Amino acid sequence: MTEVITLTGNDLTLEQVVEVARKGATITLSQEAIEAVNASRKIIDDIVDSKKVTYGVNTGFGSLVKVSIPQEETRQLQENLIRTHSSGFGDPLGEDEVRAIMLIRINSLLKGYSGIRLSTIETLMAMLNNGVVPHIPEKGSLGASGDLAPLSHMVLPMLGLGRAYYNGELLEGKEAMARAGVEVIHLEAKEGLALINGTTVLTAIGALATHDSIELLKLSDIAGALSLEVHNGIVNAFDEELHIIRPQSGQLATAKNIRHMLEGSTLTTQATAERVQDPYTLRCMPQIHGASKDTVAYVKKKVEIEINSVTDNPIITRSGDVISGGNFHGEPMAQPFDYLGIGSAEIGNVSERRVERLVNTNLSGLPSFLVKHPGVNSGFMITQYAAASLASENKILSHPASVDSITSCENQEDFVSMGTTAARTARDITKNSRRIVATEMMAACQAIDFIKDRGVLGKGTQVAYDVFRKYVKFIDLDKDIEMYDELEKATDVLINGELLKAVEEVVDLDIEFDFGK
Repeated sequence: MTEVITLTGNDLTLEQVVEVARKGATITLSQEAIEAVNASRKIIDDIVDSKKVTYGVNTGFGSLVKVSIPQEETRQLQENLIRTHSSGFGDPLGEDEVRAIMLIRINSLLKGYSGIRLSTIETLMAMLNNGVVPHIPEKGSLGASGDLAPLSHMVLPMLGLGRAYYNGELLEGKEAMARAGVEVIHLEAKEGLALINGTTVLTAIGALATHDSIELLKLSDIAGALSLEVHNGIVNAFDEELHIIRPQSGQLATAKNIRHMLEGSTLTTQATAERVQDPYTLRCMPQIHGASKDTVAYVKKKVEIEINSVTDNPIITRSGDVISGGNFHGEPMAQPFDYLGIGSAEIGNVSERRVERLVNTNLSGLPSFLVKHPGVNSGFMITQYAAASLASENKILSHPASVDSITSCENQEDFVSMGTTAARTARDITKNSRRIVATEMMAACQAIDFIKDRGVLGKGTQVAYDVFRKYVKFIDLDKDIEMYDELEKATDVLINGELLKAVEEVVDLDIEFDFGK
């Protein structure tokens, strides 16, 4: 049965965003939120009736704020806003990203500070619940004055314009709405601005990237633990006593995760006088993975504030005042999403170095490139090249978007966040790093098949190995194969969640350490 989530405007969680965006959960509105929306709309109706000059209601937008709009043209003003602002470019955002956008926009409007009609929110909700997914080009937002261009593309089908997907088919907006049984609407005073003025697109893209990064961090611990067993790693480096004296939360969580996954393993060892320590990529997993965990935990908190915030302008206060401020500015999320990209990139960087250790006979003691007959066959040689390419690309993508700004709107909007670019690059970095971790998992499992007679895996790593091998078999490289298909299978195993779920049934994997335990 599909989950139904009741929105209040105040308590939406990241997990619920994922449920709606990717798992088909539907939404309904709380009575408290409905009353707040209606009260806010009455204030706008009173302003329209009184002809009081109010930004975004009966004035132009941006630097055109001094242009007064006659009452009979206020509807046209709002619909023109959507037509002209739908100026995006590039590949369309994923359907999951667009569903997250629609959800977060609805939740923000439900707080009752935007002056939009309830019926307009209900149209957007009907689209979300009935499978109408607007076609939104991914590029074109400055992340300040809101995500104006992409959100305008979201609104077009509501007006019978633009394009939208329905049951996976890209249609004219009017046709998609008709097939879904959702009536198109006309916008009234302030509604166009209420729908497009906000940080919703950058927040939605970044929210899903944050969720994926949380999973990536756990998967990187699993892959790293498997690599440690391949190298008969020294487990002393993961003792809690070592990490509690430097009580960084992510570091402690990583050490705990690896200790618990390796419980029962006979493929690891204790330090000896002859062998005191392992290389950094093995020994320092708590410190390296842990730093990224701290980053992602911070970003998750910022995301959950933002998805329950009002990012509209102007704001309609409970007392009836209209405040023209800057809650649409993306800077509070642009910097965290740049940070998220750096955290995910570092996971890809360290994982690629472990791939090198696995395929390099001088470092692993196994046959070169994990192939029985190196020379005639290349085996895993180019998997490391591809991983290195992605790691290098991540370094370029990690340059912070938020440090840039280009003035817009006749110098009225003279400092912008580029937060949507930050969110998109964080998403892309996370995808690249996931592919690198999938490559490590595949190489580690291949290496384990070379040494499986030497001992047994830990309770967590054994489960991971078993699930992985359901989909990606041992590659008997007596002759080379087309490696791409196997890498795709490996990546899909990480994406579909079965492996992580199976491991978490036997080992609690955390990204933050509970100091209370």
